[in-house]
Amino acid sequence: MIFLFSYNLTNCLAMFKAALFDMDGVIVDTEPLHRSAYFKMFNDINIDVSEELYASFTGQSTQNICKQIIDHFELALGVPTLMQLKRDYFKNLFDSDNSLQLLDGVLELIKDYHKNGMSLVLASSASMENINRIFERFDLNNYFKAKISGADLKESKPHPEIFQKAAELSGQATADCFVIEDSSNGIEAAKAAGIFCVGYNSAHSKDQDYSKADKVIMKFQDISYSKLRRAQVYKQSYT
Repeated sequence: MIFLFSYNLTNCLAMFKAALFDMDGVIVDTEPLHRSAYFKMFNDINIDVSEELYASFTGQSTQNICKQIIDHFELALGVPTLMQLKRDYFKNLFDSDNSLQLLDGVLELIKDYHKNGMSLVLASSASMENINRIFERFDLNNYFKAKISGADLKESKPHPEIFQKAAELSGQATADCFVIEDSSNGIEAAKAAGIFCVGYNSAHSKDQDYSKADKVIMKFQDISYSKLRRAQVYKQSYT
């Protein structure tokens, strides 16, 4: 029974033509920089944010997080003020951190999908400014058909808007797309959009719920293009 369950999930993946990538926690681990920037901002405005509350923000846009902070602590500050504080701290941290690297195996996966004709779209809650910083530093633009920022949308994850638009940008039908996500909010957004979701449970992910993901992996090699194709051949030989 376990074998059949695993086979069916891989089998679904084998039919897909587009991969919709989250960025933070999937392509690169900028969470330590974001955390430091947020807590510097929290300190500036003299609020005490618990670990539980902070964990609930994972995967959401800066704008949405700042709105929640203002509502939760009943602050007499505007969202743009908090956003600018946080982004200024993040930019300084990003520019001074030379140790930031892509997550293990993700560049190989990106190149693998691109070489085999899959459409790749980046769908991140990060601002487009931050997305471009990452893509330029690691030379990723040539591999992706499109990039979309949740900061430019009306709704934030777990709302499905970002993945609905990412699927459109891929040029493929929703049923032919799958999402790679590491956060509870992102997984919920993918499922609300009606898109197959791979939950990436890495060592960098903390306090996230993967129970709604269609498939959970701990290394990118588990969803390499060759493994997906082998699963498709296996399927065809039994149909």
